This record gives sequence, C-alpha cells and structure tokens, in this order.
Amino acid sequence: MSAADDTITAEGSRRAGAWLSSAGLRPTRQRITLAALLVGDGQDRHVTAESLFTAAKDQRANVSLATVYNTLRAFCDAGLMQEVTVDGTRSYFDTNTHDHPHFYWEDCGTLCDAPAEDLQIINLPDAPEGAEIASVDVVIRLRHK
Repeated sequence: MSAADDTITAEGSRRAGAWLSSAGLRPTRQRITLAALLVGDGQDRHVTAESLFTAAKDQRANVSLATVYNTLRAFCDAGLMQEVTVDGTRSYFDTNTHDHPHFYWEDCGTLCDAPAEDLQIINLPDAPEGAEIASVDVVIRLRHK
C-alpha cells in the first residue's frame, strides 16, 4: 500500500461501512478506518498487517498493530478477505475473495493477482480418510532475471 493512494474520503468511508455491513460486522471507528484503506476506492488490495498499520498511521489513525491484526482476522472470519500465506512467516490479506492464483515477487516481497483463466488444475490427490479439501491455494513465486 502506498500512502499517497490511501487518503480516506467520505465516499471511501461510506463504501467501507457498506462492506462491513454486508458481512454483519459492527462498523466501529477503527474498523471503518481500516476498511476505508482497504476498499474505499473500490479496488482490491493485497496487504500485510504491517503495511496496513503504516497506511493507518499515515492517516493519523489511532490504531495499534495488534488491533490491525485482530481486525484483519475478523475481516477474514467474516468472509470479507482471504489470507494468503507465502511462507511460514509472512501472510498477505486479499480483498478479492474469489478463487484465483497469485504471483509472489520474492525480490521485493509483493503479492499480486495472477490470471485465473490461464490456470488449469487437472487432478488433485484424494483427501485422507475423514477429511475434505477446503481450498487450493496457488502462489507462483517470481524473481527478476
């Protein structure tokens, strides 16, 4: 997230409130602020908790990093976002909740959508006894040549 693109407008706050209401989440001041940074301009975002925290601080929002983590978790639990884990220590949060693959740029640590229409998963292994496949995450790691 770049701070220059993250100015919270009245329209952004309205859009954020509607986004929260669509999932039955109470629109607290902190949730509205973070949601406006995520969906206020109508564009999908891939953020880390740290990048969202920085964007909130740039807007002079009074939120802690712990609040950002808890809010992102609540947004995921409500189905507003999905968590994309690229390794054991780094998670990104995506406002696009439709099934789609991602490109992860190892050089700069950014995540972006990959074209879903180009992906074909022909066969998956059977789930073990007593389990079912909940989802399949595809992260394609890239680096500059």
